[in-house]
Amino acid sequence: MLHAISPIDGRYSGKTESLQSYFSEYALIRYRVRVEIAYFQKLCQDGILSMDTSATDALSDIWINFTEDDAKRIKAIEAVTNHDVKAVEYFLREAFESRGLNKYVEFIHFGLTSQDINNTAIPLSQLDAFNNHLEPALKEVILRLKALAEEWKDIPMLARTHGQPASPTRLGKEFSVFVERLEKQLAMLKAVPFAAKFGGATGNFNAHVVAYPNIDWPVFADQFCSSLGLERSQYTTQIEHYDMLAAHLQTLERIHTILIDLCRDVWSYISMDYFKQKVKKNEVGSSAMPHKVNPIDFENAEGNLGLANAVSSYMAAKLPVSRLQRDLTDSTVLRNVGLPYAYGMIAYSSLMKGLDKLILNQDRILQDLDGQWAVLAEAIQTVLRRENYPHPYETLKNLTRGNREINQATLTAFVEELNLSEAVKEELRALRPATYIGVLPE
Repeated sequence: MLHAISPIDGRYSGKTESLQSYFSEYALIRYRVRVEIAYFQKLCQDGILSMDTSATDALSDIWINFTEDDAKRIKAIEAVTNHDVKAVEYFLREAFESRGLNKYVEFIHFGLTSQDINNTAIPLSQLDAFNNHLEPALKEVILRLKALAEEWKDIPMLARTHGQPASPTRLGKEFSVFVERLEKQLAMLKAVPFAAKFGGATGNFNAHVVAYPNIDWPVFADQFCSSLGLERSQYTTQIEHYDMLAAHLQTLERIHTILIDLCRDVWSYISMDYFKQKVKKNEVGSSAMPHKVNPIDFENAEGNLGLANAVSSYMAAKLPVSRLQRDLTDSTVLRNVGLPYAYGMIAYSSLMKGLDKLILNQDRILQDLDGQWAVLAEAIQTVLRRENYPHPYETLKNLTRGNREINQATLTAFVEELNLSEAVKEELRALRPATYIGVLPE
């Protein structure tokens, strides 16, 4: 950890180690082995190869019980071949031969190109990581925000537009804004399929067709990818075109942008003393200022969400672009597909920690609200419009704009001078900043 170049595998390894099973070099090798085995099993299941069913099923043990020593063996082969996927093929040849399956070794990686394996293994690893870790972590954040929105649904609060006092709102409703945004984007994220490329050297099943012309290879490949939970892209070059991966990353980027917005808002509320933070006795907020309790969890989350977005944005822009039928630029970039997840997981953890530290300072919120009677100008001028009073907006503008001395007495005196019925005046006198909050919570 102390020598890790990236804090993902160093300082923050405790928050990201669960992703090592999906995005590490070991994981990529294991997922390649898994795809190769699954493909061979599909050849047997469809009767293209003849092998006893129990023997076919037993081949899954190769990837299920895959060890670090197995990965090291593949890396040793790669050192000779200078080709990572070919090294996997040679490793499987050895595994088959050790099981007495010598006559089947030529059907390992049969008719395939490397990207049939990579562009199936990587989205498969991403699918597993999303289902097992990223989505549950996002849902946990949303559920926490929902709980806070419910807890604070009746707390009136001064709103600020352009940083200036505006029509009052409710604290719970402002958190509900983020809940709704996140839920809609998460639904969109889940709707984006994890796409695979599986079609031979240039996407046409050339080798497959020449060897077995009577097999419907596109249907075979569709069924194979579907069995892994993936959707096969029908028309490809040598590689997956990555449009779905780009869509996934762009939607994830929007989710992270919403969370950045949340972090900045909560940070601002803390700076306004609307929230205090739970203090741990032995923690230090500043090396120089003993009184400091900094909103570091929200700052940490914001920084890591920004890093996640930077990587997502680049990958979404770069990966769908490739020269003619393929160049190699996608390969090195694609190896970083786990970074947006890793930075995201760090951010979610920090965000949850920060939310759990919040202590509502309702007295400060109400004090702030009660000091801004000018926000009732909107309410008064709207009632005057209803009563067809002449120039209501201009009248209230002249009274309140830039006037910091507006208070209850000022508005009461103003109302008394209006040419209105006593009933309407009483309606206006009853207005309070703390009750001028629009629709009631559901």
